[in-house]
Amino acid sequence: MREAFHEQLDSIFSDLAEICHEVETSVRLATQALLNGDVEVAEQVIAADDKIDVARERVEDTAFSLLSLQQPVAGDLRVVVSALRMVSELERMGDLSVHVAKIARLRVPDIAVPEEAQPTMARMGEVAEDMVRRVAAVITDRDVDGAIEIGRDDEEMDQLRRGSFAQLLGDDWQHGVEAAVDIALLGRYYERIADHAVSVANRVIFVVTGQFPVASESA
Repeated sequence: MREAFHEQLDSIFSDLAEICHEVETSVRLATQALLNGDVEVAEQVIAADDKIDVARERVEDTAFSLLSLQQPVAGDLRVVVSALRMVSELERMGDLSVHVAKIARLRVPDIAVPEEAQPTMARMGEVAEDMVRRVAAVITDRDVDGAIEIGRDDEEMDQLRRGSFAQLLGDDWQHGVEAAVDIALLGRYYERIADHAVSVANRVIFVVTGQFPVASESA
């Protein structure tokens, strides 16, 4: 009985890693749609969100079943409850990718990001995608050291967001209010993807060690 229980726990983590891969694809394609003004790719991201939602429901159903039928305690309970929190974070990351894709779609046939802002926005997309990719590995391997590194590397995203704000608030910004609002929202979406990635990584640390990193105890 306990062996079957732990197999189900492992399956939950496999599903979480698979959702990460789906989110990684969504982030990459949303950024592609944004920078290229590609409405078909944007629609692909938006449509794929249903797959992430279904996967989230599967994880939740398995977790709730384990809670009700197995009544786990101590470390096992920590794993199940953490999985429920992680899958919610991952779904939100997918939703944020959809928000990026919707801004791209809204501005077609134009490109939402002015040329001078594209390098910063492209880098934000790259950082977000890389963090999601690494979260998948952290979940699969329950890698505490890798999870800690994700938390440290979030600083680059914060710096990019600050740089983006400085750019759109500068005296030489000539692209109007609409573009400024788009850039502000896009920066926030990418920053939140990174924040959720850090949160998931911290929950992996909690699963393995029973403790959150000091800076994340309030998470």
